[in-house]
Amino acid sequence: MTFPFPGARAGRDATDDPDDAAGGDAYTLVGAPLDASTSFQPGARFGPDLVRRFAGAYDDYDRRTDSQFSAAGVRDAGDVRAWDAAADYLDHLTAELRAAVIDGTVPLVVGGEHTVSWAGVRATDPDVLVVVDAHLDLRDAYDGNPLSHACVTRRALDGLDDGDYPTVDDVVVVGARTGSRAEWERADRADVTVVPPEAAADWTAGFGDRDVYLSVDIDGVDPGFAPGTGTMEPFGLSPREARDVVRAVAPACVGFDAVEVNDRDDGQTAALAAKLLREFVRSHSAADAGAE
Repeated sequence: MTFPFPGARAGRDATDDPDDAAGGDAYTLVGAPLDASTSFQPGARFGPDLVRRFAGAYDDYDRRTDSQFSAAGVRDAGDVRAWDAAADYLDHLTAELRAAVIDGTVPLVVGGEHTVSWAGVRATDPDVLVVVDAHLDLRDAYDGNPLSHACVTRRALDGLDDGDYPTVDDVVVVGARTGSRAEWERADRADVTVVPPEAAADWTAGFGDRDVYLSVDIDGVDPGFAPGTGTMEPFGLSPREARDVVRAVAPACVGFDAVEVNDRDDGQTAALAAKLLREFVRSHSAADAGAE
C-alpha cells in the first residue's frame, strides 16, 4: 500500500505539536475500501491505495492559494479494513470518523463504494449534503439491500427504521443524469435539488451558516475522463467543472469524501480523485485562514 497520502503525515493518533509543519492536525484522511454492494464493475476496494499512489506526482506548492499541501495539517490514519457485514462496518467506520471530529479535525474519506459516505454523514452530522454523482442514489433499497451504494443519498435524508441516525435537512446532487422513476419522484420533493451536468457551470453554492458534507462520487465526471469506476454513465461533468464545485463548496464543509474509484483504467480516475481531494483541502484551508 502507498502510505501515507503524499504530503500527509502517517499516524493513527492526532497531534497538536506546534513543531509540526501545520502546528497540528487539521484533517484526518481515512481509507474505506468497502466493496460489498457494487452492482456492475467491482474493484472499489482498491480505491484508497490507488488515490494515494497517483497523488505522488503532484507538486506540493499551489500558486492559486500560495500554499504547501504538506503544511495543511493532513494526517493519514490509514485504512479501516472492510468486511462483508456492511451495517457493522459502517458503524465502526462512523466511530473512527467521529473520533477524528472529536479530535478537532475534518475527516477526509477515500472509498471504497459510495455507501461509506453515510458513515461520514453520521460522524459529522451536517445540515446539507452536496453530492457530485451521475446517479441520484435515492432508492430506498436496491436488490432488497437498503445499504447498497445506490441508496446512500436516501439514507442520508431518511435514515433507516432500525436506528436513530443523524439525517440531513437538504441534499444537492450535482451532475445527476439517471435514476429510477421512484428516485426522480423523491427528488421532486423540496429537500432535494438536482443540478444536471449542463447546469453545473452556472450553479451557485450558497449555504449561509449551515454545515455541509461534500461527497464526490467519481462517476459524476464523464467516463471519458474517469473510466475507472463501477457504474459509468456518459454525458457527465468535466474535471474542471467538478473541481469548481469542490472549490465552491469546500469553505462550508465539515467533511469530505471521494469514492467509487476502482482499478479498471491506467490511473487517470485515481489521479483525478486525488487532485480533487487536494483541491478540497487547499480551498477549505484558505477559507479558514481568511476567517481568522
